[in-house]
Amino acid sequence: MAKSLLIISRQAPWSGPSAREALDIALAGGAFDLPLGMLFLDDGVFQLTPGQQPDAVQQKNLAANLQALPMFGVEELFACGHSLARRGLDNDALSLPVEVLDNAALTALIARFDQVVTL
Repeated sequence: MAKSLLIISRQAPWSGPSAREALDIALAGGAFDLPLGMLFLDDGVFQLTPGQQPDAVQQKNLAANLQALPMFGVEELFACGHSLARRGLDNDALSLPVEVLDNAALTALIARFDQVVTL
């Protein structure tokens, strides 16, 4: 059986290539039916906000990639509740349905996966 993979995305969509790379790994893994989940942590939660204008900072829009995650079998999507709160984000207004986790649940989530990649 394939090992499970958790991808932790910690970067804002406009801060460089890390957010896009995390999404690319998730989409590729999903295409090969790899059991995986994706956790948005720290500034990575900004990827989940609707109405972004990436052209203003000469970045590509990640919205289509994010919306494609469930179509590629990446349905375990998580966000850190503390990260959302510190950035003034309401989980009801996010562009994707994610399971919001507290710190104890984050620890349990990370322990549940065989491999963890942080970008």
